[in-house]
Amino acid sequence: MVVQNIQWSGEIAPLRIFQTPYNQGYGGNQKLGYNYAIQRGFDIVVLLHGDGQYAPESLPHILAAYTEKTDAVFGSRFLQRGGALKGRMPLYKWIGNRILTKIQNALLKSQMSEMHSGYRSYRVSALRKIPFNYNSQGFDFDADIIVQFHAAGFKIKEIPIPTYYGDEVCRVNGVAYAWNCIKTLIKYRLMNYEIFYDPKFDVRADMQYQYTSKSAKNSLHYHVRNLPIEKGKTLLDIGGGAIGAVSMAHAERGVDVTVIDQCNAVQSDVLKHYVVNLDEPWGGQFPAEKYDFAFSLDVLEHLNCPEKGTKEIFNFLKSGGKLYASTGNVAFFILRLMLCYGSFNYGRRGILDLTHKRLMTVNSFRRLLENSGFKVEKILGFGVPLLDMNGSSKLIAFLDMTSFRLARIWPGFFAFQILAICHRPDSIEDLMEQTFQNNCNTLVF
Repeated sequence: MVVQNIQWSGEIAPLRIFQTPYNQGYGGNQKLGYNYAIQRGFDIVVLLHGDGQYAPESLPHILAAYTEKTDAVFGSRFLQRGGALKGRMPLYKWIGNRILTKIQNALLKSQMSEMHSGYRSYRVSALRKIPFNYNSQGFDFDADIIVQFHAAGFKIKEIPIPTYYGDEVCRVNGVAYAWNCIKTLIKYRLMNYEIFYDPKFDVRADMQYQYTSKSAKNSLHYHVRNLPIEKGKTLLDIGGGAIGAVSMAHAERGVDVTVIDQCNAVQSDVLKHYVVNLDEPWGGQFPAEKYDFAFSLDVLEHLNCPEKGTKEIFNFLKSGGKLYASTGNVAFFILRLMLCYGSFNYGRRGILDLTHKRLMTVNSFRRLLENSGFKVEKILGFGVPLLDMNGSSKLIAFLDMTSFRLARIWPGFFAFQILAICHRPDSIEDLMEQTFQNNCNTLVF
């Protein structure tokens, strides 16, 4: 290295220079540097490309921007109109940078002037909170970290810097770099739809994801929330602690609701809530009774043994009672398509939720319930809850309705979620009691 042969004066440039044992790549070098800054307790870390295109003299302006509340400061060559071209940036690079940045902004829903600056700085406390060690070893590391800062809600401030281009040789494959940057954004968007999972975009991995009640009219929760359950009937909501709004609606209409869950999320005067370990026998964990109805919405797949869970529900329902049970459909057509290409990727939520311990199809879900003694009256399919995920627009509303109708026509293929409506027939114990209650000595069958 040239810098190692220079006799640095400690008074002029008190620098410490490190050399990796072998080439780590552009992204790999950043990982080492940022981890070093974290371990040594630095406040700010600066990335400055060594190709002579960025002025070290701009560093005080970059650091000064931290007097405002910001988590990263980037130097941008495009904040000053025409500045990049005046600095001899080749026209093809100017066009490529503009187009790629515009595409990235559209996918990320951001408004950055430049996403490909080699003059960046980060607050080390922010770097601690993102999984940058999962990022690319290549030049698209910079695209990864922008997505991570955006996902974490961190603020990136841009300041204008001059542009300098000389006779340096660029060794970056522009087409491959552009595709990798776009691919990063596509993966991130897919992860937001819970279709794909990559730990580098899970910036809140230490947080527990709460399941929320869906409100759109085509959603499963809306359907269950509006079931015509009579006032005074008893309802057991299994696992409804985090989405208590579903059973809460029935409680407010006079239904006697009991919620059991492993979390203590629902607190209300109109329903009873008990913390119950659903993987252990339920009896004795709460003051149980026989119920007219039961809800088990997206719960059974989380249990260590769904068979035991469905049997518990059967035992707590009255003869003739009804169970409304739902789960994700692992045979959903998008997952089938992913399997065709060898992809089977778990996510934070959705059908392939990381916490799911059992995956169901329509037929396997039906068998699970029937093997526990239930009579499945009907299977309803529900599409992807697009309106709850993306807000309302005419296009989203059309896609939501299309997904809903296809799920009803062919739930095994198009249903994102399955709702089984079940009847609880007499058990063997019930029939034994009814048959032998007179304790007759002579039995006729």
